[in-house]
Amino acid sequence: MKGARTAAIHGVLVALALALGLAVNQAPTPPMVPSVDNPGPQGVRALYLYLQESGAPVSAQREALDGPGLPESVRTVVVAAPSGRPVTEGEAEALRKWVSRGGTFVYLVSRDAKARQPHLDEWLRVSEGPMLAPDSEGLPPREKDLTGTTVRVWVPVGAARGLERFRVSLDRGLTVGRPEAVPLAGTKGAAVMWRVPEGRGEVYVLAGTDLAENRRLELLDNLRFWDALATRGPLAFDEYHHGAAPKQEAPSARALWVFVAQGLVVGLLYAVSRGTRFGPPRPLVVEKHRSALEYVRSMGWLTRRSKVERELVPELARQLRRRMHERLGIPLTLPEDEAARMLEQTCGLPAADYLAAREDLVRTLEQRDIRPSDYARLARQHARFEDILTGRTALQVTKP
Repeated sequence: MKGARTAAIHGVLVALALALGLAVNQAPTPPMVPSVDNPGPQGVRALYLYLQESGAPVSAQREALDGPGLPESVRTVVVAAPSGRPVTEGEAEALRKWVSRGGTFVYLVSRDAKARQPHLDEWLRVSEGPMLAPDSEGLPPREKDLTGTTVRVWVPVGAARGLERFRVSLDRGLTVGRPEAVPLAGTKGAAVMWRVPEGRGEVYVLAGTDLAENRRLELLDNLRFWDALATRGPLAFDEYHHGAAPKQEAPSARALWVFVAQGLVVGLLYAVSRGTRFGPPRPLVVEKHRSALEYVRSMGWLTRRSKVERELVPELARQLRRRMHERLGIPLTLPEDEAARMLEQTCGLPAADYLAAREDLVRTLEQRDIRPSDYARLARQHARFEDILTGRTALQVTKP
């Protein structure tokens, strides 16, 4: 029962982790991002599918623009108001070199000041322009675009050749400070499209993503501008800079919280599985241990049964002489009679008592069998001498 409950809880945790992972990885594209994956009004999904269906070689660039990320076969690169990852200085330099070799770069500048790309803007010297004037010229009678305006093509060159009007948002235009830059389209002094030659290639700078958005793609000549670019060769939409950005740190934090939550749940599971159960009380098991006296009696019985080993008797004499040497400084090599006299002089123990105990020990060693009582007698005598040496017992002269 316990194993089944544990397995069930682990299964729930795994399912929860998978669900959260899918929720993070399959989050829908934000509706404001001009991405080829966004089918909303401000996305460019319709343009991407139109070019695909018309047979144009179009692709989504999902790697950085520097290094090997940009294929050499691509003729046109479109960077549509990136708001995810910023375009780095290295990417801007790689784009400049690529355009100089004959490529076409279409830069749709974001009107949001927080999403501007400083490295691209510094290269092209892009700045904010005046406000556009409202104009509904060219719209069909029943077409309503209250937030848009019509701009005219001033210089029909390059990809704007043969075009007359564009439909864009009623917002600000832009200014390109490069001396060789030419404004191609605008209204009443406010330009929305610039052409900047760069080496053997060219750069088209547009205010906002209006010409590519799904909501205005079919109005006026917006779609014809992209048809002209598609005829030049393979066209790539930059999707890399719509991806993980400084704001995309949130999924990492969310994953961290998921990990912490899982850790808490696993800890709770461990506490439940290993914790004390509430139920009827059990009788307390009283453990009884043997007393020290029982151990002493057992050792005495074992000693009596095993008899006395002969080596234990001379060990008593050696231990006593060692104590005499350590306590009184009597050399170990000194004969017994000399040691007895020094012992009497230093601590007052009669030499006769010491020599009598020594003779008793020698007689005991000469016996064929040493009884436990004989060993106990000798042990008491030598223990008494050690107590006198150490001062634990007062001297009492006894007759042998």
